[in-house]
Amino acid sequence: MNKSCILYFLMALFSAVSGYAQEKFTLSGTIADVGSKETLIGASVYIKELEMAVSTNASGFYSVSLPAGTYTVQVSFVSYGTTETKIVLTKNTKKNFTLASSSEELQEVVISQNNSKRANIKSPEMSVAKLTAADIKKMPAVLGEVDVIKSLMQLPGVTNAGEGASGFNVRGGAADQNLVLLDDANLFSSSHLFGFFSVFNSDAIRDLNLYKGGVPARYGGRVSSVLDINQREGSLTDLHAVGGIGLISSRLVVDGPIVKDKGSFLIGGRSSYAHLFLKLADNENSAYFYDLNAKANYKLGENDKVYFSGYLGRDVIKISESFSNVYGNTVANVGWNHKFSDNLSANMAAIYSDYIYGMELDFIGFNWDSGIKSYTFKYDLKHKLTDKFKLNYGLSGIYYNFNPGTIEPSDEESGINYEQLDRKYAFESALYLDAEHELTDKLTVSYGLRYSMFNRLGSQNVNLYANNQAVVFNEELKIYEKGVPIGTKHYGSSESIAQFGNLEPRAAISYQLGEDQSVKASYNRMAQYLHLISNTASATPLDVWAPSDDFMKPQLLDQYAVGYFRNFKDDAYTLETEAFYKTMKNRVDYIDGADLIANDAIEQVVLSGDSRAYGLEVLVRKNKGRLTGWIAYTLSRSEQQTPGRTPTETGINNGEWYKTGYDKLHNLSVTGSYEYNQKWSFSGIFTLQSGRPVTNPNGQYQYGDIVVPSYSNRNENRLPAYHHLDISATYTPKPEKKKGWQGEWVFSIYNLYNRQNAASITFGQNEDTGANEATRLSIFGMIPSVTYNFKF
Repeated sequence: MNKSCILYFLMALFSAVSGYAQEKFTLSGTIADVGSKETLIGASVYIKELEMAVSTNASGFYSVSLPAGTYTVQVSFVSYGTTETKIVLTKNTKKNFTLASSSEELQEVVISQNNSKRANIKSPEMSVAKLTAADIKKMPAVLGEVDVIKSLMQLPGVTNAGEGASGFNVRGGAADQNLVLLDDANLFSSSHLFGFFSVFNSDAIRDLNLYKGGVPARYGGRVSSVLDINQREGSLTDLHAVGGIGLISSRLVVDGPIVKDKGSFLIGGRSSYAHLFLKLADNENSAYFYDLNAKANYKLGENDKVYFSGYLGRDVIKISESFSNVYGNTVANVGWNHKFSDNLSANMAAIYSDYIYGMELDFIGFNWDSGIKSYTFKYDLKHKLTDKFKLNYGLSGIYYNFNPGTIEPSDEESGINYEQLDRKYAFESALYLDAEHELTDKLTVSYGLRYSMFNRLGSQNVNLYANNQAVVFNEELKIYEKGVPIGTKHYGSSESIAQFGNLEPRAAISYQLGEDQSVKASYNRMAQYLHLISNTASATPLDVWAPSDDFMKPQLLDQYAVGYFRNFKDDAYTLETEAFYKTMKNRVDYIDGADLIANDAIEQVVLSGDSRAYGLEVLVRKNKGRLTGWIAYTLSRSEQQTPGRTPTETGINNGEWYKTGYDKLHNLSVTGSYEYNQKWSFSGIFTLQSGRPVTNPNGQYQYGDIVVPSYSNRNENRLPAYHHLDISATYTPKPEKKKGWQGEWVFSIYNLYNRQNAASITFGQNEDTGANEATRLSIFGMIPSVTYNFKF
């Protein structure tokens, strides 16, 4: 496989280079906002005479090779005006462009599948959702601000993990299988307050991409999706501020020049304060969050730029004086951009990421601390060999430090003894090569190869088990039990405990059936070396993150997707359909009765199996007119199978396929926005999903005076269907105002008809009558909100 892949790359390289021997010159430069001088990612440069287009890269830089001649160059970007100029090309020429925003409304985050319909049809990129920082409010601003994660959930293939649950699920994958990056730094938690807010301040975001499939080879480490988010760099010319003041939370982002036209900064903060109203009512319980964003960059010269990016987020939950909980992310990134030539550029970054979880239980008398730290180095290069053949390649290394838990007494009277669960260490590295190759005017392919390596490291004492089985099967009781260690083996500091290596090929193809339609297909293999051991539907701070070892092998995914894409009536309407099928090996699941908390031998309560997910996604959009929006529908299935290791073992669920906790057969989202006039706009979202799979009791038996429930097969039941309607209205008092203080009022209602969606259903006996009863837990009902947004 290695030889065939290398041969294929070499053949593609030589075929791309040949045929372009005639003398050409390079037209290159940057495209930026006319006011702030911030570069624009994905802006289009269209050469009219040749009917060809290129887009700016992550640095706002474009480059195109053309024969000598006179050309009409048209530059455009979504929500910005278009500029056109004549250029006489007789030598390599640098030409920078600036664009003015076509709207004076406040910046918000809006959904756009692609900045250019032309690129959407022609590019082999598929299964990708894009959000850009733009000044048109298309999404309902629930609770006064646009939420990135909630916006993504209105797209096909993306669902929430459940009412009151953090994270999100993509194409039937678990929340821990999503790689979430903020300026290349890994975030292990993407939500505040049980999923009600995301950790991303929309005013600080420049752009983001969500890859559901067809993932480029530069990404790795997760098997479900990649959410790649970049923060704004800040204005190079003037000081600006944007923010909002609401009933539940407020936010503020300030940006401006460090040195005019050479360096800029951005700093922002956001916090909720609804808990303060509880104290006024003598309620001792509280829950709030805060986060801070920062970014700075400085141009060392025409070809070099250094930058810093940082984020700090915390959730604080207190229940009277007996329980408190603090958790969140801290990340920092220091990097260097260097341009070797108009066709070759590089980015080098050193990244620190820290996810912490702390808990105090005063009524028991102990404190709990856990977390994950990682240290990353990346070096990425972008190389344009010709206008029709482009390469991305690079390397990365990540060092992990896992703290499964530190338990210590909270005071002298506590009966709890100090205990440190074994820390775990690992190193993950990778090499990758991505290529995009335009074979003909209608046929474009992209392909890549990633080789990832994972090394589980000491220092640690590792349990040894008979027959190397940490979980044993009790033949008499037909249940799984913890294996008893027969000894331990000590591994010294940085000594290898287990090693893995995986080839991860990627490929995608696009064929244009016409100027307004195309068919696409993609395949990708991905490896995930971290496991989240959970008995809930979504990632929670108490769940156990564990690195791969001899008992828990790396998860391996193979995903296939095909799609049909079409624009109608001069792009007024768009149809996008995709079918996907993916299989996964080594997906771990817990045995019945597993104890996950403070377990220093987690391998004793998990088994490995296979999983699969498949489905059909449909997205219909209306792009023009006063009424715009889309309808997204997904029909899908997500299942898992954990068979017995021998013919006599039962496995989980008797070895049969069972639904995962994130299986959603039906997922419907209807999103609409209506521009009534310059002052008033209205929008709404209706969401309908199948209920989350759960395991309910199906009977009971009595043992002495104790009533013991018996349960159905795993995830055989479902919670009731999940649905709600959110609406918002935006009032802009002075829409004609172009400079200075600009403001707007946002009135919103979350869950308009007060649907009591079930977060869970518990079963028990009525204390008075002794009758069996089921109790539904609902967290969020109808929530109205008013927010004043501003910028200056």
